[in-house]
Amino acid sequence: MRKQPLSPEDIKKYNRRLWKLLIGGLLFFALFIVLIGFGLFGEIPSFRAIEHPKSNEATEIFSEDGKVLGTYFVKNRSNVNYSQISPNVINALIATEDVRFLSHSGIDFKRTFTIFAYILIGKKQGGSTITQQLALNLFSDEGRQKNYLKRVIQKFQEWVIAVKLERNYTKEEIITMYLNTVDFGNQAYGIKSAARVYFNTTPDKLTVPQAAVLVAIQKGVTRYSPTRNPVRALARRNTVMALMVKADLLTQADFDAVKDRPLDLHFNAATTNEGIAPYFRSVLKSEVKKILEERSITKNGVPYDLDRDGLKITTTINYDMQVYAEEAQKEYMKILQAQFARSWKGRNPFKGMELQIEQGIKRSDRYKALKLEGKSEEEIKEDFNTKSMLSIFTWKGNIDTLMKPIDSVKYYKLLLRNAMMAMDPKTGYIKAWVGGINFEHFKYDQVKMGTRQVGSTAKPFTYTVAVENGISPCLTVPNVPVTISNPGSEDWTPRSSGTLPGSITLQKALAYSQNYIAAYLMQQVGAPAVAKQIVKMGITSDVPVVPSICLGSFDASIYDMVGAYGVFANRGAWTQPTYILKIEDKNGVVLYDSKPVIKVVMNEEVAYVMTRMLKGVITGGTGSRLSYKYGVNAPTGGKTGTTQNNSDGWFMAITPDLVAGVWTGCEDRAFHFTSTRDGEGANSALPIYAGFMKRVYANPSLKISKADFEPPKSGVSIVYDCNQYLQPEQGTTELDKKLGF
Repeated sequence: MRKQPLSPEDIKKYNRRLWKLLIGGLLFFALFIVLIGFGLFGEIPSFRAIEHPKSNEATEIFSEDGKVLGTYFVKNRSNVNYSQISPNVINALIATEDVRFLSHSGIDFKRTFTIFAYILIGKKQGGSTITQQLALNLFSDEGRQKNYLKRVIQKFQEWVIAVKLERNYTKEEIITMYLNTVDFGNQAYGIKSAARVYFNTTPDKLTVPQAAVLVAIQKGVTRYSPTRNPVRALARRNTVMALMVKADLLTQADFDAVKDRPLDLHFNAATTNEGIAPYFRSVLKSEVKKILEERSITKNGVPYDLDRDGLKITTTINYDMQVYAEEAQKEYMKILQAQFARSWKGRNPFKGMELQIEQGIKRSDRYKALKLEGKSEEEIKEDFNTKSMLSIFTWKGNIDTLMKPIDSVKYYKLLLRNAMMAMDPKTGYIKAWVGGINFEHFKYDQVKMGTRQVGSTAKPFTYTVAVENGISPCLTVPNVPVTISNPGSEDWTPRSSGTLPGSITLQKALAYSQNYIAAYLMQQVGAPAVAKQIVKMGITSDVPVVPSICLGSFDASIYDMVGAYGVFANRGAWTQPTYILKIEDKNGVVLYDSKPVIKVVMNEEVAYVMTRMLKGVITGGTGSRLSYKYGVNAPTGGKTGTTQNNSDGWFMAITPDLVAGVWTGCEDRAFHFTSTRDGEGANSALPIYAGFMKRVYANPSLKISKADFEPPKSGVSIVYDCNQYLQPEQGTTELDKKLGF
């Protein structure tokens, strides 16, 4: 049956219906967009939010010489400016993600409508512009929706936000913001973190292949990860460079020259445990929080979040010195641990140590976790006696092994720990801080947080009081036992080993760390005066007013001890050990800068005389191996320290430009070296200082002088030249002459 042609009236009717449908659809779409803009289908950021987009930005910690020590982050992101990004990155991104980026206004309608054509032929193509992707990164906590209907609504929300972004920012600002917010995998958020994590460089130095690798990751963070899937990453990198050629952003010749190159990664994992100075960074974080809280420094009334607010903290740490300190520790602790193991060969170090092992179990993370799970003591005991896979620290690297957890507790009880700090005595600026042997396994900082018995490193404090009271270093004293009455308790008589016979000068007594002479001086000046002097010199831990403090029976931190020894090197002035220079917000506004705290706690003449006495320890006393064995020949004062049963080994050292302290011992003082030969500070601590200083002196850019301590300009009235001392001497030996006594 033949159809009748449409009449003019029918055509008009259908046209009206079509136009109504089209206009109605457009009006509905416009209303839909308006409703999205008003947040009916989900919150849309306000103009203020657009002006201040949210971004979890990592706080960066800088050394004094401007190098990044590490970051605090939820997402490891650090922002950069457009001028700090290589054009190679910009070109690779535009060619790959949004070739018409410079010409559209946030929405590329041509690209959007081609999506449908691609769908019809069974292909996929992303329709989001760089601006839309930025909108999603900045304002969607959930990321791209998986539900189709929700994704459609989210897509239109992106349109609205993208248009707002385009109206309020330049193209340069938009692409910079995008590169600062995208996820590059491996805890690298933003181009600055990605450049550092994958290539150990900065964004402005990224080459074409490197830029292409990073842009390639945006196709799939896992699928094209250069660390997890290097073959795919390499292929995708070349695809990105080919797209750059197609977009006339790279010449064919340049592409051909680099397409066969390997990925050439210089991977640096972004974790708070990795990198240099992890113990320092941990202590620093707590200190920064404390400073901001005590001074009520806030962000519009809200406390700063160090993991999210992108602060910049400049510290006093010298990058090279920190590296040298960590290298020196690692180098020698391997040797010392082997010595420790040999000293216990054929013996049972755990005999009678049941209590210490039980304490070790209850302090372990495993025990605490099992307790939280509601396990009984019997169940926990069974768990600790059942083999399981454990990751164990060794000086050869972490080892995954099948082991009973109780055996791992015993293993760690016999593992030597070590810590070190170095400081400029004139400014109080801390240059190196090594708080332990491995932050991943042992989080406790032993520089500032931990205290240990200081042993003979406390003797110079008693000598200081004696010199202040007019006792010359050249005074000759019989080296015999001394008993000191101690009101309220038993009389005290110190023990001594390696006692030099006869009468000796105070200089020689300190050089050879003679206990009887230290006790003699304590008897002369009294415990209250010595305790007061110790506190004046910056020791903040408890110092009991008892005679035994002359032999270091009290506990102190390396942090305090280095500060105290700094008084000798700094002409009698105590300068508070400092490690923060300034704190800035992400825009460079200074929130806090440090001011030195200096107190004169000792006569300058006394301080100078003490430097000479401490030099005697190095030139011919218990610290002489610093020179003859390790070849550190610069003028240095120092003091070794060894506590009872060889539980703690110390070495304190002073030069005009650096003061340092090193401690070594087991976690529990009940475990220790079996002989003083191995456990004394001269063997367990001094070699680490030697390894550190050899590296420091070999680097002329550090400008650490080898000059001697300068005497006071007004001269020295205290007699320290024993040739001029009027008291009759019993003759001068060759050793006396060598030491200058």
